[in-house]
Amino acid sequence: MSDVQQRIDELVKGNEVLLFMKGNASFPMCGFSGRAIQVLKACGVDAKNIATVNVLDDAEIRQGIKEYSNWPTIPQLYIKGEFIGGSDIMMEMYESGELQKVITG
Repeated sequence: MSDVQQRIDELVKGNEVLLFMKGNASFPMCGFSGRAIQVLKACGVDAKNIATVNVLDDAEIRQGIKEYSNWPTIPQLYIKGEFIGGSDIMMEMYESGELQKVITG
């Protein structure tokens, strides 16, 4: 495992709710990242409990997370070490009630 993959793995496993995004929870820097934060808040997750990684600050992480998850886009949500998906999947899961169950389960 490369150094960047190791760093990503430690972040994923070390945070209950982790969002790789553009910007941060207080200041999302793209619409998809903003929507992801809003969905998490709508699920009752306190913004203080959302660990975020701003991929714009680290080109290695930005590319590495796509390889880590085998998912081409950002944002990417991880809950309890498990890859959930991007903002579209988060929205679908929220609308069906599934995301709330994953978060509280």
